Amino acid sequence: MATKTPARLSAMPFLTDKNNPVGYVVQGAYEFAQDSRRLVQRCTKPDAKEFKKIAVACAVGFAIMGFIGYTVKLVFIPINNIIVGGS
Repeated sequence: MATKTPARLSAMPFLTDKNNPVGYVVQGAYEFAQDSRRLVQRCTKPDAKEFKKIAVACAVGFAIMGFIGYTVKLVFIPINNIIVGGS
């Protein structure tokens, strides 16, 4: 992807050369900043319906993970007592 470099960077050619280690880092950071800016400009705030759907999905995920954790703990307590000897 061809990016337009600002005049400040084109004044120092080693900053725009991707074969130079410094230029590689500078160009990478510049492209990342451009992509991040484009992403933030395209993002929109969710409406109430979309927010509710996301909140319900997160709550269901938390409930499932909690149930799995509780079940694992419930199963391993007796197994641990058998292995350790239940003193």
